[in-house]
Amino acid sequence: MNLFAHIVMLGWIPAVIILFSRLKPRHAVIASFLIAWLFLPNVKYPLPGLPDYDKMSATCWGVFIAAALFDMEKFKSFRLKAIDTPMLIWCICPLFSSLINGYGLYDGISMTLRQTVTWGFPYIIGRIYFNDLEGLKDFAVGIIIGGMIYVPLCLYESRMSPQLHYKVYGFYQHTFAQTYRWGGWRPMVFLSHGLMLGVWMMSATLTGYWLWISGTIKRFWSMPMYAAVAILTFTTIWCRSTAAVGFLLIGITTLFMSKRFRKPIFLICLIAIPLFYLPTRATGIWSGKDIVSFISDNISKDRAASLDFRMHNENILADKAMQKPVFGWATWGKARVYDDEGRDISVTDGWWIITLGNHGLVGLTSFTLAVLMPVFILLRYYPARYWDHPKVAPAVVLSLLLALYMVDCLLNAMINPIFMAAAGGITGLTPLAVENSCRASLHDDIPKGIAGYIPRFL
Repeated sequence: MNLFAHIVMLGWIPAVIILFSRLKPRHAVIASFLIAWLFLPNVKYPLPGLPDYDKMSATCWGVFIAAALFDMEKFKSFRLKAIDTPMLIWCICPLFSSLINGYGLYDGISMTLRQTVTWGFPYIIGRIYFNDLEGLKDFAVGIIIGGMIYVPLCLYESRMSPQLHYKVYGFYQHTFAQTYRWGGWRPMVFLSHGLMLGVWMMSATLTGYWLWISGTIKRFWSMPMYAAVAILTFTTIWCRSTAAVGFLLIGITTLFMSKRFRKPIFLICLIAIPLFYLPTRATGIWSGKDIVSFISDNISKDRAASLDFRMHNENILADKAMQKPVFGWATWGKARVYDDEGRDISVTDGWWIITLGNHGLVGLTSFTLAVLMPVFILLRYYPARYWDHPKVAPAVVLSLLLALYMVDCLLNAMINPIFMAAAGGITGLTPLAVENSCRASLHDDIPKGIAGYIPRFL
């Protein structure tokens, strides 16, 4: 790691403060999130008694501190509601995990702070700044801008191999052995892994697609919106991530079919995947052997072997987690499986199995609800026949991204604060805000259709 990496990390929070002094608060929040997450180095500074200072904490602390300094009135007006309960439980459950496993109050508070910074801070920022349709539109446009900025960098690395992080900061952020896929290089740019980059570019592409189809954006950077979508689509495919391409196809299909049939069933089926997978796999009701056999007989024996390896590890890790099912084993490696000689024989791929092992069913349930709550809100507030309206489209595609992210958490462990900021924004939509936005912005017939969808208990 070179000196420039240290300078960037240590100077980031002052830089965010400068951004807030020059831009409108909402735009400063979006710019800070995107610049930090897309360009900061993947480094970690251990802090005695405190969570490590790394890319994630720099991203979240920078925005949180600057927003509190320059926009204190908004922070004072923020109030937790019943709908925020899943996120609240998710942030504090490490405290109980540590106490139950004998690590003590100090460790529990430290782990809770880390979890709050990583997940709670972006969620709160989203609740404050993106809790209306206009704010969600700005946030969605920011995601597209971030994707377009990454296009030339992705194409460069797909041709020259993942070198940018090394050239700028002096080290590779991940093992180079995993960067060759589909007969070429899989880029990483400044993110921690090629899989994370693939999901990011997929998110920008899907957002651009739906804002183009809905007419929310007609031109982007002096080019027709369809041209920008085509560029993003090509780049996403060229990132050589099978999961990202699959998510893109699923997302486009979900949006297209919802527009075609005016029914939410396709989005409901998508969120049903994790809601079925998590309880059946965590409790061992479904071992996964049937799907391994199907893939082996009909698709590929190699892919079946890979899936079988994953399923086996999930099975033994779930068995270990169920020894302490409520709050798990905490975050110091106890949730992993060891042989008689003390060697770790388990491999964790999906975020869900890590969460189940560390924080038990309480952590897994609260995390799942925190991510999927915005999707439930969208289904509650807006009938599918209005999902392609220019004012509603950003909230729709951001909710879809959260559903896809939850599915990705079954496969990978890629934490991204951008998704949690979106979750906070959609969760922060209030019945009054929805009703007012409908009356002010949508067609005259929409308030009649939406009236029955606005819950009165919030």
